[in-house]
Amino acid sequence: MHQALKDLLDLLDLEQIEEDMFRGQSRSAVVPRVFGGQVAAQALVAAGRTVPADRLAHSLHAYFLVAGDPGAPIVYTVDRIRDGRSFTTRRVVAVQHGRPIFHLSASFQTYEEGLDHQAPMPPAPDPESLPTAAELLPRYADSVLSPDVVARMLEAREAVDLRYVDAPPFAFVGKPQPPRSQVWFKAGGKLADDPLLHVCLATYVSDMTLLDSVLLAHGRGGWAVGDVVGASLDHAMWFHRPFRADEWLLYDQESPSASGGRGLGQARIYTQDGHLAITVIQEGVVRVPR
Repeated sequence: MHQALKDLLDLLDLEQIEEDMFRGQSRSAVVPRVFGGQVAAQALVAAGRTVPADRLAHSLHAYFLVAGDPGAPIVYTVDRIRDGRSFTTRRVVAVQHGRPIFHLSASFQTYEEGLDHQAPMPPAPDPESLPTAAELLPRYADSVLSPDVVARMLEAREAVDLRYVDAPPFAFVGKPQPPRSQVWFKAGGKLADDPLLHVCLATYVSDMTLLDSVLLAHGRGGWAVGDVVGASLDHAMWFHRPFRADEWLLYDQESPSASGGRGLGQARIYTQDGHLAITVIQEGVVRVPR
């Protein structure tokens, strides 16, 4: 297992400081604030720690309230909203420096049989045929990105093997594209069999590229080139079917709308054998600097 993945798993292994209260640390990010995917994943870990093991996460809904400080711990307080016969609901508030920075509601369910259908998986190339981040990103050093930005992006993605099907948005600056993007991803090593861990790892990665499709529609490169100021506002995920985050997952993303200084991204995540595992929707601030 890559050391970066071990470090990420350590971040997700929260310290319990009181009943229903947990503390998490932060890792370096490509921007001077806590990475939103980290906060969402840690909050889901906190919620899951208060739920019976036979109840699996099936959805989460979250709001990013204030940018987190990467130099300070985050305290997660869990409210046990409901424990029903089939469903369990938890609410989590993440606090830093005495104020809430993030809210999450998550629902868990015991397994049951039911109706079953899904949207078909779109075509995509074999992930092993695509360049790794270490192979792809340095191609844009100096010409589009500064070497420092490339180094920070590579560091942030060391724990996860994430491969673009097409070029990333900063390759199309000034050249608007269809508002759609695909990436393959998986953890950079074998994970334990705990289903909550795989769901939390996917939650972590889900915040990395979802708004790329907004940028593509307008020929913008995002924070990496400084032509857009952005931040996640809210995030929702539905976990439909079992999956492993240490096996290839296709993240098929698109943007149906951008307006009012905000952009919307929606996506479906498929297993490599074609099962729809997760649906994701996120809105973020997308502002053009003045």
